Amino acid sequence: MNIINLGILAHIDAGKTSVTENLLFASGATEKCGRVDNGDTITDSMDIEKRRGITVRASTTSIIWNGVKCNIIDTPGHMDFIAEVERTFKMLDGAVLI
Repeated sequence: MNIINLGILAHIDAGKTSVTENLLFASGATEKCGRVDNGDTITDSMDIEKRRGITVRASTTSIIWNGVKCNIIDTPGHMDFIAEVERTFKMLDGAVLI
């Protein structure tokens, strides 16, 4: 099976985690689409992320799309966490800029 690593990149509050949740749902990887404001997203798992509604640590989830395993890396948008974004660049095959 082919594997690609895709980063979801944008400034804070652009919808990176929401796009990730929609990709998970559309691919059938989840039965419901999590919402940041409900604190029930797959990639924002830390308490501080749920409380503040922002991504603090880059996190990875996977979907199968057209026979390709897509590892999706949801990255923080806040400048205080830019190191989290930079460390993902080495492993990306591509990126979705929002």
